Amino acid sequence: MAPLPNAELVQNSRQLYRYLLRCCQQLPEESIRQHYRHAVRQSFKVHADEDDPERIQQIIKRAIEDADWVMNKYKKQK
Repeated sequence: MAPLPNAELVQNSRQLYRYLLRCCQQLPEESIRQHYRHAVRQSFKVHADEDDPERIQQIIKRAIEDADWVMNKYKKQK
């Protein structure tokens, strides 16, 4: 299950970026939010030159799965 609704609608890198930043807003502490926002930005910089559509879809799928894991991790800590 995706951390936020409409994860299945994410089709491109811009949509993914916005989706992941929205996930970060749901995290409990500001320091945690800052950490994951920074990680999202760095990841986008690393993959900025990716041009293979199949690879981009793999990255999107993995990023949503990772976001789901992070969100579940912090839900259980509450």
